[in-house]
Amino acid sequence: MVCLFSICLPMVTISLPAYAAVDPYVTRFLRVTEPIPLKMDATESTRLFSAEDLSIGKALFEKSCLNCHVGGNTLPDPTVPLSLTALQGATPRRDNINALVTYLRQPMIYDGTEETLVCRQVSESWFPTPMVENIAGFILRAAQSAPDWGTETFQN
Repeated sequence: MVCLFSICLPMVTISLPAYAAVDPYVTRFLRVTEPIPLKMDATESTRLFSAEDLSIGKALFEKSCLNCHVGGNTLPDPTVPLSLTALQGATPRRDNINALVTYLRQPMIYDGTEETLVCRQVSESWFPTPMVENIAGFILRAAQSAPDWGTETFQN
């Protein structure tokens, strides 16, 4: 109870830890407020990703990938953005969570013929699988819905 001027009112404490953990970019540009299904593999199985999961993925992406991938573009090779079209056209395709996790664990060039030296390998000891899945979820959802993410007309 809080008493002010002889009037006692019950103390109300509002805690919004889940809301506080959500990045405004995720709600505004990825349009995620409730959990959304994202494709896990080529068989169309899905898993729900919350706004918090995608916010964690965004934070990890910004910490580890942003040096080369600004706005979904690939600065070392602007012809290979992180657009949905480009992810689908990669060999193997990188348009689902498991494919992106596989790529992040062992990055290959766009045609899949050899390892890339540009992208760092994300080991299990660096980021455990749930964290890498959140990064993949962020990339996939951004490719699906973020305005100008990985534009095909990026100017270098």
